[in-house]
Amino acid sequence: MKKILITGGSGFVGSHLCERLLNEGNDIICLDNYFTGDKKNIVHLLKYPYFELVRHDIIMPYYAEVEQIYNLACPASPIHYQENGIKTVKTSVMGAINMLGLAKRKKAKILQASTSEVYGDPKVHPQKESYWGNVNPIGLRACYDEGKRCAETLFMNYHQLNNVKIKIVRIFNTYGPRMHKKDGRVVSNFIIQALKNEDITIYGDGLQTRSFQYVDDLVEGMIRMMNTNDEFIGPVNIGNPNEFTIMELAKKVIKLTNSNSKITYFPLPKDDPMQRKPDIKLAKKNLNNWAPKIQLEEGLIKTINYFDNLLKNKL
Repeated sequence: MKKILITGGSGFVGSHLCERLLNEGNDIICLDNYFTGDKKNIVHLLKYPYFELVRHDIIMPYYAEVEQIYNLACPASPIHYQENGIKTVKTSVMGAINMLGLAKRKKAKILQASTSEVYGDPKVHPQKESYWGNVNPIGLRACYDEGKRCAETLFMNYHQLNNVKIKIVRIFNTYGPRMHKKDGRVVSNFIIQALKNEDITIYGDGLQTRSFQYVDDLVEGMIRMMNTNDEFIGPVNIGNPNEFTIMELAKKVIKLTNSNSKITYFPLPKDDPMQRKPDIKLAKKNLNNWAPKIQLEEGLIKTINYFDNLLKNKL
């Protein structure tokens, strides 16, 4: 049994990670301020004696006796992280400082949930970990992109100067049950619009590409990264390398939901990347041949069922 702290633990990804690690017999502290997290995601875990839920914002220091820290706390969808850009930067930067300080004091291993957004609108395709990125530092998305880039810098500095055991994963587009129904990301948007027979809204011409990863594959990759040898610190891409256009996704969702939705087009938001596709050779090599198992149609069916039940119960 390991004592594990998960920041952002009641969020979409965090709740799945809490559940998996708890079921594996660990002692879990779930930390969240509920800015985008939701107690509904983890209420079923409260009956377990080794699950502890704490309302806390990691902008402020937090102290606990732990052996591992998964730092997931930060709004991840453009709607939420652009709502208060200063708060987003503080969460990424000050949150990283506070969690790294805790890891240093307790000699705990800490994993940073970074993002493919550190690559910006990439000029290299697919994106390898060695690519430095193409980010607009003063754009609408910069609070998230640059916040995460700075957090990676802090992790490396704490490792180099203070011998903190770190892990950095760069997460590519992830979807699945427990996504926030108003998070504004393309998979949840399309599914909810299709289930309601509303127009499917595509920004731009729909030819921009994304690689969609089901949440269970991400959780598996993160846990493997945390528990692999300490010499491999990353950063490492965790994502599904199968690439789809936004138009292909929209048509697939309409088909799977048997929807009457029509497709409508709106202008592309500023700095929205045109391509996203991870190179996962490094993950395969260092994480016991990790690779995504759940492909898009199977994952969409699971996610559609979740949102269908959510809408029917009006939750």
